[in-house]
Amino acid sequence: MEKIDSHAIFVEPFHVDFTGRIFMGVLGNHLLNAAGNHSQRRGWGIGALNETSHTWVLSRLSIEMTRMPRQFQHCTVRTWVESVMRLFTNRNFAILDSDGQPMGYARSVWAMIDLGTRLPCDLLSLYDGDILNYVVDQEDNVCPIEGHGRFRFRDARLVRTIDTYYSDVDINGHINSIKYIEHILDLFGKENFEHGIRRFEIAYKAESHMGDRLSFFVQDNADAGGTDVEIRKNVTDANPGDVVCQARVIFNK
Repeated sequence: MEKIDSHAIFVEPFHVDFTGRIFMGVLGNHLLNAAGNHSQRRGWGIGALNETSHTWVLSRLSIEMTRMPRQFQHCTVRTWVESVMRLFTNRNFAILDSDGQPMGYARSVWAMIDLGTRLPCDLLSLYDGDILNYVVDQEDNVCPIEGHGRFRFRDARLVRTIDTYYSDVDINGHINSIKYIEHILDLFGKENFEHGIRRFEIAYKAESHMGDRLSFFVQDNADAGGTDVEIRKNVTDANPGDVVCQARVIFNK
């Protein structure tokens, strides 16, 4: 079986923002669908894993675009496994237009957890290390964007606190990874999106669940040319809360 898969995208009118560009959350869902389909065809999909009480969880995602897909555009997401370590696997993506020209790329890090203990599993020993059969040769499949950055929050300010509800929760019982992206981008004014998002990256630190209150802290990052966002759950006057995820948003100037 081929080690690289392609996932077709058609950008519907309800998938775009006021500029006619696809929402970052919708693009993120296409990336996750491409990853899921790739895994499913090779026996590593959620359906098969659930039978042995396992599932995939997204740990990091970085998306960098030179141009975003627009309304009525046909595009393709190519995805492949770059490397596998004991507890994590690196998966890359290329977003291509209808002519096969790159519009952007993405990098992601995934862990597999035991549904009972919620702890990470050893990917190299699970199923006799079968996942190693799908790692591609990086010389022929380059993902040219930077890797995942580090976050250091020193003077972050609280800008919003929200409740979580039914529509925030996914099949794993926790707040959906794409919902965090949508909530983060909702922090920014309309003028920020006039020229689109150049890079979005997010690191998932802990689970949150329906009923948790999420607090959003932001700080400017002059070195990166963007804004860093930290989400904490259940912050009180006596408790700083637990960090759920950290993100960086860089807009086109």
